[in-house]
Amino acid sequence: MAKKSNALIKLLSYIIYKEKKRVKEFYIPEADEIRKQQDNLKSNSEGNTTSQEQKRKDIKKPVPIFEDGEKKNLEPKKADDNTITNNISENMNYIKTKFNAPVNKDIVIRELMISKKHKAFIAYIDGMIDKNVVNNSILRPLLNAEKFKDKDTDCQLDYILQSVLETNQNKKITKHSDVVFELLSGNTLLYVDGCDFYVSNETKGFPARGVEKPVIEGVIAGAQEAFNESLKTNIALVRKIVKNHNLTTEYIKVGERSQSLVAIMYINGITNPAIVDEVKRRLESLDIDLNLGDGMIEQLIEDNTFSIIPTMLATERPDRTAAHIVEGRVAIFCEGVPFVKIVPITLSALIHSPEDAYIRFPYGTLLRWIRLLGIFFAALLPGLYLAITNFHQEMIPTELLIAIAKAKENVPFPTIVEVILMELSFELIREAGIRIPGIVGNTLGIIGALILGQAAVQANIVSPVLIIVVAITGLGNFAVPNYELALGIRLIRFGFIAFGFLFGFYGIVALVMLIGIYLASQKSFGVPLLANVAPKTSRSNDLIMRYPVWKQERRPDPLNPLDSKRQPKISRKWTQEDPNYSYDREDNDD
Repeated sequence: MAKKSNALIKLLSYIIYKEKKRVKEFYIPEADEIRKQQDNLKSNSEGNTTSQEQKRKDIKKPVPIFEDGEKKNLEPKKADDNTITNNISENMNYIKTKFNAPVNKDIVIRELMISKKHKAFIAYIDGMIDKNVVNNSILRPLLNAEKFKDKDTDCQLDYILQSVLETNQNKKITKHSDVVFELLSGNTLLYVDGCDFYVSNETKGFPARGVEKPVIEGVIAGAQEAFNESLKTNIALVRKIVKNHNLTTEYIKVGERSQSLVAIMYINGITNPAIVDEVKRRLESLDIDLNLGDGMIEQLIEDNTFSIIPTMLATERPDRTAAHIVEGRVAIFCEGVPFVKIVPITLSALIHSPEDAYIRFPYGTLLRWIRLLGIFFAALLPGLYLAITNFHQEMIPTELLIAIAKAKENVPFPTIVEVILMELSFELIREAGIRIPGIVGNTLGIIGALILGQAAVQANIVSPVLIIVVAITGLGNFAVPNYELALGIRLIRFGFIAFGFLFGFYGIVALVMLIGIYLASQKSFGVPLLANVAPKTSRSNDLIMRYPVWKQERRPDPLNPLDSKRQPKISRKWTQEDPNYSYDREDNDD
């Protein structure tokens, strides 16, 4: 009886009205809101400073722990994650324990004597440092006794840091947790007995691939540089393009075990601070074991994990990254991957190609329309073929209908089976061509498709018309410039195949409406994915039609940038001026 009553209560819970819980969503405030918040913070801070000064006056001074002016013998603190002692043995043992030495052969600790009386050691990870820098810029100056004449101080590291070390970058480290991270980053640490801090020296020298041509986003006209696996190199490639003092880079550690660096880049004064704070909040809140790169980061910080359409843009091109940063977006760099994630984005940004910026606007507009046609074919063509042949034969011209019927006369399978067989075969060939290395993969894809299609037609497994449909569908999918968007369209295509087979044109239209509603509900860091269309914002000159560069006067409105003006209304000032000739023109009247 109790089970029945529980089941009844559970059933009633589904049909009884419940007040919907309000879910707090991130949104990008307007620039005016940001300025008001900053003004309020300033006024509050000024009021707090006066109260803090009053509190300081009321604080009693601590009673000294020494009696009769004599210092008590206190035991030195033991080295831990937060404490660096002034005992060289304690600090050396801490590093050995952390890195499992001497079992771990990668960690190298070199003990030395500075000026023949100060014990010291350097530590680094073998294979991650440049040995020439260590030998010439650290060891050679330290072992030069001439530099330490008449320099007898309690802590030699202060003098060494200022006057001895010849590395281009060095800094003080006051926590052992930071010591471990510096070693794992490829830097060399120096410690001198009697000091309570280390000196970290920039000596990174692990192998890295050079700057090469883009593989996925190749263009005919435009820059031919692509990112590589080095974080510093990728950031430098963007800075080479955007030479702006407000271009800001911040670093965040992600991964409890890997502790890999993630860098965010934006322009201070253009990018809305709310976007920057939200990106930092999501990255800093991650509690994961390992970070393998931008693909894993995307899954951890995107708004909707189950979205078919990507809500972050991946690019391997520094010029494209620079263009998005100048528009007011944030770029996310990860160690060890040659791709950068851009947030927030809209659907139109996924359809744009890097080459659009390098060619004249009529050609760029034409290419965008061709891409839209390719997306239409890639998503809808097989579904429309099924809907027409199964439900709406009256829409096909009589001669074509007779030709299709004759071609299908000897095929023993229904149309839906033909479509699924050819789609699966095409997907298998495409994946096999990608996985097989080198030129063999491309050859296999082309020859495999030709042989398989011809053999399937001759064996009366599929009709020739369907081969044409699947081929056009594949070409349309390859025309999509974004790889993740192309994968999403491949999934959507199978939905249109099912709805077209079951319900005809009504199913196709119903699924188009459902997908439109779904996309309208998706956001990328507070920006609707269909922004500029739904919801409608200010007019954009770089949406579907690509207007000339001199007409693109404002930055994208959905981003709410602090400086929305990209360039003045008349950026080609030469059109308003008279030509300045250095000679007098003479009109010859014949």
